[in-house]
Amino acid sequence: MTRPYAPGYRIPTELLLKAYASGVFPMAESAADPEVFWVRPETRGVIPLDDFHVPKSLRKAIRQRHFEIRFDHDFEAVIDACAEKREERSSTWINAPIREAYVELHRRGHCHSVEAWRDGTLVGGLYGVSLGRAFFGESMFSKQTDASKVCLVHLVERLRERGFVLLDTQFTTEHLKRFGAVDVPRGRYEKMLAEAIGGEPVTFA
Repeated sequence: MTRPYAPGYRIPTELLLKAYASGVFPMAESAADPEVFWVRPETRGVIPLDDFHVPKSLRKAIRQRHFEIRFDHDFEAVIDACAEKREERSSTWINAPIREAYVELHRRGHCHSVEAWRDGTLVGGLYGVSLGRAFFGESMFSKQTDASKVCLVHLVERLRERGFVLLDTQFTTEHLKRFGAVDVPRGRYEKMLAEAIGGEPVTFA
């Protein structure tokens, strides 16, 4: 992992897209830190779209239709919710420059949200970057049981429908492994990324 700090307080949009195309993404030490560092992990988390696993208990929750799923309805509310401190997480890596950069990516059609709504309230969601035929998951949040998990299922359905070939999760967690996430060495990942970025691009919307 490389961690050179970038001076300044803004991330140019074109720089951010070039970074993703080369397997690099930004993070911050905390929400209060005005700077970012660039990450290129030795191993990368990926969910194979053809081997996505939905746990049995979650399938039942999806059938019960507790949530209304929306795409790109309130992107800024999603990124703000992802940045909130929670009981299990006292700090977040989404600082002001990162928020500004991804909101601008959303305006340009390169960043999208999947949202779970219930009784008119946003209760879960995720967001990520789309480029070529790759989708880079950034963060998710849940204020009700299974809300973000249901969003992940709908994300994968959307990616399959649209012809995406790569779902990047940056890192793997025990939570994501339940859905089939695997660790991919950097060299192999970069070949997968090149294939996903090359060729005819697809649209998420």
